[in-house]
Amino acid sequence: MTKRTTTTTRALANARELRDYPTLIQKLDAMTVGDLAEVYREAYGEPTRTRNKDYLKKRLRYRLQELKDGGLPASALAKIHEIGDELPERWRIRQAEKEKLPLPEVPRDPRLPAVGTVIRRDYRGTTHEVTVGVDSFEYAGQRYKTLSAIAKHITGTAWNGFGFFGLRAPSAGGEESAA
Repeated sequence: MTKRTTTTTRALANARELRDYPTLIQKLDAMTVGDLAEVYREAYGEPTRTRNKDYLKKRLRYRLQELKDGGLPASALAKIHEIGDELPERWRIRQAEKEKLPLPEVPRDPRLPAVGTVIRRDYRGTTHEVTVGVDSFEYAGQRYKTLSAIAKHITGTAWNGFGFFGLRAPSAGGEESAA
């Protein structure tokens, strides 16, 4: 960490006490992308996934203003809780982290059969069997994260795993169809 980043990070951590918003903003303008990424990590508690300097400066300005002014008013937070499930996934995850709530469960793909089901596919005269796991698949004694990876292993070329194994979404009548 550079001296400039250390100074800015310390100032950022003390933003409420310092109330030196204009000076901090000016320091952001002079920073490199690496310095901005480090300050972002300090400000948000997670690394950034972008290297776009303008975007990082915009997000850090917002965060500094949030620290200076105290964040969202109670009425806005109440509205967020009220509309809960309609919020984008990223907002719900952040809210769960702040309140130590359980993270929203990611729904299981409706094309997947129940855990423990064995999917069979005949390909070029050989029957291939895949066992469905909770979060992976087992084929020939190895675990795979996706059916597409197994299809590629079998055929040597990229395939949509659901298509290769003939899995379809349940129809409106609730019956499953397989090709």
